[in-house]
Amino acid sequence: MQLEPKETLVFLTVIAGRKQKDALLTALVDAGMQLVHTKYGKGTVKAGYLQCTLGLVPEEKKVLIVCVSTRAKAHAALRMLVERFRFDKPNTGIAFTMPLDKLSF
Repeated sequence: MQLEPKETLVFLTVIAGRKQKDALLTALVDAGMQLVHTKYGKGTVKAGYLQCTLGLVPEEKKVLIVCVSTRAKAHAALRMLVERFRFDKPNTGIAFTMPLDKLSF
């Protein structure tokens, strides 16, 4: 992949409910994300007594999706997550990027 001088690589991280895994993976790959990796996890949110009584228990089973992309494609993917998966609403998911040009090992 040839990068323009202003195009930097970013590490995109998406955390959402496991039920959305297949739809999220398809959407991210269609958006041009590369080196996509998934990992299962368990959320740490604890429901209170009233929430459990009313059946408003948060989903504990999560999927963590990480991928590498250019900054422009990642920002387009973030917009897509808000539009298609409502990531701007509570309890739907979280997504963020980290620039790879600043990382060292």
